Amino acid sequence: MEECIFCRIVDGKVPAAKVYEDSKVISFLDIMPANKGHCLVVPKNHAQNLMDMNEEDLSATIKAAKKVASALSLSFGNASFNIGMNNGKEAGQVVNHAHIHIIPRFQKDRLRIKWSHLKYEGDEMKEYAEKIRKFI
Repeated sequence: MEECIFCRIVDGKVPAAKVYEDSKVISFLDIMPANKGHCLVVPKNHAQNLMDMNEEDLSATIKAAKKVASALSLSFGNASFNIGMNNGKEAGQVVNHAHIHIIPRFQKDRLRIKWSHLKYEGDEMKEYAEKIRKFI
């Protein structure tokens, strides 16, 4: 995936401020952080999103995310962080290579991660649950 920026980082063709690396995963600082210290955790094997990741890479990536989140918390002296993964354009995914964001949070930071809350009408909750269960 020569055109994928994360694949190029994995291959060492593009520099990155690495914070963690093992045989399956690499983690580095986001170049456009939501807060300073914002890290990305990226599987080395190219997968477009969560649904494309194989189980081994998925497991390695989430385990690495926990290590990085712990190190982030210890380095800043606080245990607050957001963890997220955007999957698809409508969800805000910009780089089409699966990755997890770990964003440190601080008491008076100006970052707001907020969404509106909807309400189910009538039997909608039951209907949505049934639709989802059909595919599990």
